Amino acid sequence: MANTPDRERQLEEDAAQLQRLGYAQQLLRDMGGFSNFAVSFSIISILTGAVTLYGHGLRFGGPFVMGVGWPLVALLTLAVAASLAQLASSFPTAGALYHWSAMLGGPRVGFFTAWLNTVGQFAITAGIDYGLAEFLADMLGLPRERGAVLPLYAAILVSHAVLNHVGVRVVAWLNDFSAWYHLAGVAVLIGALVALAPMKEPAFLLTRFSSENPWYLYGFLIGLLQAQWTFTGYDASAHISEETRDPTRNAPWGIFLSVAVSAVVGYVLLGAVTLAIQDLPAAAAAPNPFLYVLTTALGPTVGGALVWVAICAMWFCGLSSVTSNSRMLFAFARDNGLPGSRWLKHVSPRFKTPSVAVWVSVAAALVVALWAEAYAAMVALSTLALYASYALPIWVGWRARRSGTWSHRGPWDLGRASPFINGVALVWCAAIMVLFVLPPNQLAGYTFAGALVLLALYWLLAQRHTFTGPKVTLLRGPDPLATSEARSSPSSG
Repeated sequence: MANTPDRERQLEEDAAQLQRLGYAQQLLRDMGGFSNFAVSFSIISILTGAVTLYGHGLRFGGPFVMGVGWPLVALLTLAVAASLAQLASSFPTAGALYHWSAMLGGPRVGFFTAWLNTVGQFAITAGIDYGLAEFLADMLGLPRERGAVLPLYAAILVSHAVLNHVGVRVVAWLNDFSAWYHLAGVAVLIGALVALAPMKEPAFLLTRFSSENPWYLYGFLIGLLQAQWTFTGYDASAHISEETRDPTRNAPWGIFLSVAVSAVVGYVLLGAVTLAIQDLPAAAAAPNPFLYVLTTALGPTVGGALVWVAICAMWFCGLSSVTSNSRMLFAFARDNGLPGSRWLKHVSPRFKTPSVAVWVSVAAALVVALWAEAYAAMVALSTLALYASYALPIWVGWRARRSGTWSHRGPWDLGRASPFINGVALVWCAAIMVLFVLPPNQLAGYTFAGALVLLALYWLLAQRHTFTGPKVTLLRGPDPLATSEARSSPSSG
């Protein structure tokens, strides 16, 4: 695309803004607003989270998890997304959550935010691609044993690493295509079910059923992991701020709209699939309930074809996840917060991508899958770690607004509603920390607790006196963006 004078001016403004935050423009800034939204929308991927964990939700809470649990989680997640969006609008850097925490709360808070987000992103990539590998095994007639699934999983990871290494333009185009593919895929799936499958009455979505726990409320709460894990990774729009034009507007809208659009489209999808269930106990008992519902409702040919549509969407989801993960590693390494930072912050001279961080991201995801035999443990760990990393910058941001430390506001701001929305977000993040360490997710809880202990020791013994965090912190001087050109500031976008 040719650079017009307006485009050149915008790029110069974006580079100057990043310079005020302490960093030179190194990554290729070639993404527009839709591309930014598409990355987060693809990572949320209702055709991944809602599909791979469909059986989890159905077994623990039945149709009620789809009919009531999904919109409940979506509404509460929107409070988290809005709280992160206003931070992204003020401080658009690739470090995102980590930079916000360090700038507003100091290096220690930034250190823990960065590591929690890093662990969460490793685990979410593992959950996405391992779930895809299991679906591929089912469709190819292979056993679900790890010996058959792991080679597929490794091949998927390599495909994502190669494309993320090659360049921003290819990945941006694929993410744009992915967003439209998800919308078209959902429309085709819903259309086929409505036109061809015998459907139950809408009241069926209020059916309470659990094959896993005799106490229904407990089963329902555990079943919410299906929705909550789906609504993860939308911080990707902030991590690619340094590759996005006009990021103070486009990055926050990417965060918020990816959750909002996914909430609505995902609810319609889950409703259609659930109303097509012919035999609820049999569907819940099936090895792959989503595949079982489609093939019994539509026949093996049509149902199987629609599963392949979902499989392609899962591949796009994993691609976007590696993009986000590698940018977080790059930003953290740029501030020397990681072992091997010298190599992790390397940018490919040819492709202008953080190439080493890309390959480390997929290698770490492979390790996570080798660690956790239970798929639910992977997704629970990613949910715990990511939402802990979301809560920390929201918390220090709330304090900084109260104290006046954070005086600059980006064009996307919650205004007077900010304290209330931040409060709802923090309460929900705290609830997540409790819900998804309960049985059967004890392994995720033990691992998360162990990771916190190791991080605390690493901080005390190695990083406390050497890690300084981002180049600029609001705790040590004036707001670096306070002198930037004033922009219009519509409340909440």
